[in-house]
Order: sequence, then structure tokens, then C-alpha cells
Amino acid sequence: MKKAMSFLLIVLVLVSISLSGLSATAAELDNTALASDENNNAETIIVPQIRVTTANGNGTTLQKADDYVDATITITDTDSTVLTDSIKFKVRGNSTAQPNITKKAFTIKFDSKKDVLNMGKAKKWSLLANTFDPTLMRNYIAFDFAQNMGLEFTSQQRIVELYLDDSYRGCYVLTEPVEEGSTRVDIDIDSNDGMKDFLVELEKDRFESDVSYFTTSNIRFAVKEPEEPNDEQLTYIFTTMDDIMNVIKEGNQEEISKRIDVPSFTRYYLLNELFKTLDFDYSSVFFYYKDGVLYSGPAWDYDLAAGNANPSSSQVSKASANPEGLYATDCNIYKYLCSYDWFNDEIRSTYLQYYDYINNITADGGLIDNLLETYGIVFERNFSDAGWSPSQWWVYEQLKPLSTYSDNVKYLSEWLHTRNIWLSRYYNLFDEEYLLGDIDEDGGITVVDATYIQRHIAKTTILTPSQLDRADTSKDGEVSVIDATTIQRVVAKITPEL
Repeated sequence: MKKAMSFLLIVLVLVSISLSGLSATAAELDNTALASDENNNAETIIVPQIRVTTANGNGTTLQKADDYVDATITITDTDSTVLTDSIKFKVRGNSTAQPNITKKAFTIKFDSKKDVLNMGKAKKWSLLANTFDPTLMRNYIAFDFAQNMGLEFTSQQRIVELYLDDSYRGCYVLTEPVEEGSTRVDIDIDSNDGMKDFLVELEKDRFESDVSYFTTSNIRFAVKEPEEPNDEQLTYIFTTMDDIMNVIKEGNQEEISKRIDVPSFTRYYLLNELFKTLDFDYSSVFFYYKDGVLYSGPAWDYDLAAGNANPSSSQVSKASANPEGLYATDCNIYKYLCSYDWFNDEIRSTYLQYYDYINNITADGGLIDNLLETYGIVFERNFSDAGWSPSQWWVYEQLKPLSTYSDNVKYLSEWLHTRNIWLSRYYNLFDEEYLLGDIDEDGGITVVDATYIQRHIAKTTILTPSQLDRADTSKDGEVSVIDATTIQRVVAKITPEL
């Protein structure tokens, strides 16, 4: 992690020097974030570039109430392929669409289906601003984890840079919105008069006039697909969901397993429990019904997650911000499922299966380090050139950011690492017998084990939960220099074997 952070700091210094004196307009800025090709010194773009020009030239001041406006778009991929077309363009989202939020998220809508950046053909695309996340990484990491677990229909994503009406707007993520489609949530909403498959979203109290809602077992849902269900369709969806909820509440494992896809429910749970997603009992939580079975997902909206909630804003936010303790077990459908031992056993099994991936997120040379190494320049330009501040506090529900980008990344990495340790211990992932003090797991106690502890204390090495259990020789719940000293005394034969 330190190596990658040092690399990023060097990059940031170089970029700030090379960009000094440049304004944030597309006419004066270099067209792209650039990298030098070592073979021919050619300059190539690091991420796809998206340029949107609105018909009235008012893209940077658009509000959600303006709805769709006419625009043209040019998308240049890193392989120099270009897509140019006319589009409809509007502000998207809810919290991020508030008038005071100047870095807006957007919806792009083509007249006909387009294959954008090799993510499949569709009309609608989402430009996520990651406004509330000072690291710009949380959504990307969450989606990547969901895809790694095989959570069906997780949105594909590409980090991009946006120029809007000749104004550089910084780093965005172009992704697939959660909607029905052969390249999206592949459900059949047309068969049997649209009464076969459907997609619903948890919606605790938000109301929109053009959306249909229903409540079952004190859980309120919005119907997402079909978009405009008739009375017969709505009755079918409610009846189906009500039947499923009744079966879930009865607790019979065999019957529940007939009604829901248990693997998708455990994977979706693990994702949201790891990230402690603030909205997990409020909104942006999806379930889809396909071929007579209810599935959990797809994943969506993780900017207010992974420790990014303001613990002062509410008790829920306080719980979400704390890297310790359970969270998702009290939310939506999971408040019933997580009361059953058999379902918790399934969660533990899923956790063991994907533990290595989770541990790699914060490990040296892991996912966070790789994102910094690959996109560090783009992240820096989001602040230095687009003018957004890494310490800008947008909404009260958001944790007040730290003063520098690197501090915010460090906080995210340490939060996720601590969260993984707590969860792995709660689910007893590593409850097998082991040799106390044997941190490198070579079967003996040596000075190398003491060095591991010292490096962990100095934060140059991140120990796994199993290593931490071995390192805590005093069994006081923490790893300190006392534990390293204990091992050194054992090696020196001053103290008996552990």
C-alpha cells in the first residue's frame, strides 16, 4: 500500500507541475489524461473521454427538474475508437441531484441501442459522479467484488473523464443502470402479459408520482420493471412477493430454498454487510423475480458506504460508520433470513469462498493499490483541474472528508481492513487449531514472526485475521510491541514456549 501511495504522491507532484497555469476548460486543457508510450513516445489516453454538448449550452447548470435535454455526445475509447451521436441528457439520482450538489450525475439516452465501450447494446447509460466519495473508489470496488462473486447482472463499469459544454467536469464512472434488458437484468417482462418476471426496489418512504408501490411484511417496494404495470400486473407482483415473504417468515429451509435463490441472497448480504451500506434498509436495494424464483441484487449505490456515513447524523449512520458490529442483519428481507442458523451457515460458507478476494482489496499490491497505480492521474485531475476538493463536505449524511486525497484513501483502506477482521472473527472463519506466535505459518516460532508484528505496527504490512489471531500472544484483543517482545524472548529461550 505504501509503495502505491508513494507512487501516487510522485504522480500528483508531476501532474500538478505539468498542469500549472491551465484552466479547467476543454479548449485550454490537454484533451486527456495522458501517458507516455515507452516504445514510440506517443501519447495515449488513460481512460475513455466523454464530451457532451447540450443544445442550449447549459449542461453545467442542469437540474433534475429540467428532465431530458437534447445534446450530442462523443466517446473516445483508449484504443482510439470514437462513437458520436445525438442523445437525450438529464440529471439523475436523488441525493446527488439536490440543487446544491454541483458535481451532478447524469443519464445518457440514445435514440437506438448502442454498444458503448464494449459493454453491450442499450439505449440508457448512467454517468456516476461519485460526488460523496472523496476517494472516487467505493462504487468501483463494490461492483468489482459483486462481479467477482458472480452476482448476476452486476453493472459493467468504466472509469471515464467528462467534458460538458467545453467544461472539464472530472472523473466519472460510466455504467449500466439497473433495468430490464438482454444485456442488463435479463428477465422476461413481456410473457404472459408481463406477469412472469419482474424487478422491484426497496423504497422505504420516497414517493414519485409515476412509480407503483406496494408493502408486504412491513417492507415497502417500488416496481421497477415493468415500468408502468397495469392493475393486474401489480396485483400479481404483490401476491407473488407476499407469498414469498410469508414463506420466509415461516423459516422452513426447504420451502424457502424453493422460493428464493439462496446463493444470490448470501452473496448480496456479504457485499452489503462488508460495506455497511447506509441505504441498505432505505433505497437502492434490488430484487428480481425470474422463472419462479426471487433473486437478490443487482448491486447499486455504494458512495455512502465503507465508513463514509456521518456517525453524528443518526443512529443508523453511526452504526454504518463503525467498522465493527453487524448491520445488514436488521435490514429489509434479511431481518428474517439472518435469524435462521442455516442461513448464517450459508453466509459463512460464502465468506470463506471469497475471503481471499476481500483480503486482497486492502493488501499491498491489491485492488486499492492497483486502482491508484492505474488511475492516480485521473483521480488527481478530478480535484486539481475540475476544481472539486477532496475535503469538500457535500451533505450532512456524509462523513466529513479528511483534508487530502491520500488521507481519505488511507481511511478507506484501514476501515475495510478492520471491517474484514471483525467480520471474519464473528463468523469464525479461522477457528482451527494453530501455533500461537507462528505468524508466517511455517510451523515454528522464529524472529521472522516478531518482524511481522513490528511491520504490522509500523503499517508496512497488513496481517490477515488468521495471522492476527496468531500474533496476539497475550490474548488481550490487540497486536502490540509486547507480542513481538514475547516472541523474541521465546526465540532467545528467555521465556518458555508459547
